[in-house]
Amino acid sequence: MAVTEEDVMKVSRLARLAILEENVPVYAAKLSGIVDMVEQLNAVDTTGVEPMSNPLDSVQRLREDVATETDHREHYQACAPEVEKGLYLVPKVLE
Repeated sequence: MAVTEEDVMKVSRLARLAILEENVPVYAAKLSGIVDMVEQLNAVDTTGVEPMSNPLDSVQRLREDVATETDHREHYQACAPEVEKGLYLVPKVLE
């Protein structure tokens, strides 16, 4: 599927991108190449291939989920103008 110059102009308007008129053919050609590559990938038969999150057969090292700092909320909220039930109160900005 070839990306036309009209497609490039339409997408540039939708994305609010300023593309110079002389660059439109270049963008169309490069985007057509990308679409062709995706079509090649889609043409590959992947039946029986299990999806994977990592091409290497490795396991991510995880650490225990343990709190390493003490609770400083009271200290941080002591200088706040208004606090209620542990939450900072701020003025309403939208009506």
